[in-house]
Amino acid sequence: MGRVADKVALVTGGASGIGRATAELLAQEGAMVVITDVQDEGGQETVATIEAAGGRAAYHHHDVTDEGDWKKIIAEVIEAHGKLDILVNNAGVGGTGIPVEELPLEAWRNTMSVNLDGVFLGVKHGVGAMKDNGSGGGSGGGGGSIINTSSVLGFVGLPHTAAYTASKGGVRLLTKAVAIECAARGLNIRVNSVHPGFIDTPMVGGAIQRGGPERREAILKSQPTGEMGRPQDIAEGILYLASDAARFVSGTELVIDGGYLAR
Repeated sequence: MGRVADKVALVTGGASGIGRATAELLAQEGAMVVITDVQDEGGQETVATIEAAGGRAAYHHHDVTDEGDWKKIIAEVIEAHGKLDILVNNAGVGGTGIPVEELPLEAWRNTMSVNLDGVFLGVKHGVGAMKDNGSGGGSGGGGGSIINTSSVLGFVGLPHTAAYTASKGGVRLLTKAVAIECAARGLNIRVNSVHPGFIDTPMVGGAIQRGGPERREAILKSQPTGEMGRPQDIAEGILYLASDAARFVSGTELVIDGGYLAR
């Protein structure tokens, strides 16, 4: 308990799935958690669950593709809580399931705007907020931890996932570039990516529903463990990267996939 005590965390996409599990775990471990999403009812439910367990949380409606929204949310976090220590760029959309030659440019751009542009904007304004914290250890200025949710599909391809895979690969390398930049500038801001495999979330559930029972069976057969992961499995990895236990970890990928990439 208390692995992120007295820290202020911002979790995007916190209304359900991995975002909700992460927000709940960070609050359980002592953080003040600001949850953002476009699904207001789900976001408020996450706050209610945290507060019922004795934690601290707040919710804000937030479109991660809108830079004005990012500026507003970051300013509100700083005004209300004095700092931002942890940023989890988790909001995202799933794949389209459309063959590449039939993929509309609008669908490609929508996936990129949420999954990649949204993470870029979070990183941009997260670094801006954290660089003056004066915490995080080391000899330079600033302090904080940014965790970007990518995917195992940031490493390997899968049919009918061109836009999703490209966006998650972009998140993986954006993370590395910013981690190196922060280190070169003497900022104690660690930037890492988390790469979930097939996790039992509403997003994966929607893909299974579109593909039918055969899709679920194919996913389970692809898993060396024979099962999908839980959102809590990813939340534990994010908690580690957010905590001081990971003070020497930056620019790396934490793969949590039940052995999917080890095949």
